[in-house]
Amino acid sequence: MQQYMQRAIELAKLGLGRTYPNPLVGCVIVRNGEIIGEGWHRKAGEAHAEVHAINSVRDREGLKDACLYVNLEPCAHQGKTPPCCDLIIEHKIPKVVIANIDPHDKVAGQGIARLKEAGTEVIVGVCASEGEHLNRRFFSVHRKKRPYVVLKWAESRDGFMDAERRAGQMGSIAISGPESQSLSHLWRIQEESILVGCKTAEVDDPLLNARAVQGRSPVVVLIDPQRRLRLDQLRMMDAVERQLIRISSQSATGPLHSATQEIALEHTDTASILNALFQAGLSSVLIEGGRKTLDAFIAPGLWDEYRVFRAPHALGKGLASPDLPSEPYLRESVGEDLLLTGYHQ
Repeated sequence: MQQYMQRAIELAKLGLGRTYPNPLVGCVIVRNGEIIGEGWHRKAGEAHAEVHAINSVRDREGLKDACLYVNLEPCAHQGKTPPCCDLIIEHKIPKVVIANIDPHDKVAGQGIARLKEAGTEVIVGVCASEGEHLNRRFFSVHRKKRPYVVLKWAESRDGFMDAERRAGQMGSIAISGPESQSLSHLWRIQEESILVGCKTAEVDDPLLNARAVQGRSPVVVLIDPQRRLRLDQLRMMDAVERQLIRISSQSATGPLHSATQEIALEHTDTASILNALFQAGLSSVLIEGGRKTLDAFIAPGLWDEYRVFRAPHALGKGLASPDLPSEPYLRESVGEDLLLTGYHQ
């Protein structure tokens, strides 16, 4: 069973960055030890993985003695597409193996119940931990009622995330190598939004797009409590299709940029900001701000994952990077850098 579920999970990964707000789902159909159909959910609003898998089967009669593997419970409600449970029942597939129960309140076991009522054998929990990790963003939204938070920064060998700057010196200073920077751009298309504070926006003036890879650039979230930045002077607004959400403690006055959404909060603490992003429908946020912004998420424990590039060179002095909030789960080389990855337990 595990080998087929792992294949379903690999297929599901192909939709990363394209299915928001939907989960990542892959499906494999097996008959007599042979895979006869495969599919994955490719984009929100389009056919689900089970539909693609069933449609790929040449001999539909063979479905009557096949087993369907899917990493997330088939849906039982009418959304933008029909319920997948009904399709499985219609084709009389006798056995369904599932990695995880869907936490969405419109599913949450109802798909499994529908299948069992129709006489389908259902097995749940195969490769459950792998499935949890795959859909950690989706599960965060439905269980924690907030986006999945990824902390990201680069630091020198001696623990500095920025060099000492001369008075008035602006622009970003590269700490990590080119391979790490390319990987960072890949991460941007995998997360739904990217967040910085007003100091980073002002001093580094970053583009915050995914220019090194093909894909959709994330929504920019700018924390600017006093609304002191001129958005039309920031490079992140150069691309007219970019959406920017500015979070402040003051209501907007005057005309807004067409791609800008203003959210005024009574308190601009981290919990309030994450709740605002949840209400805005964002599933994940990549924190690429400076030390103050990163610490604002680390201190209250409002983070889920960190990715830290540690460069081989020393800076000697500058802006100290945050302390790692937990022991790294994984250490791997990226070019000449060391990538440290950790998860919040």
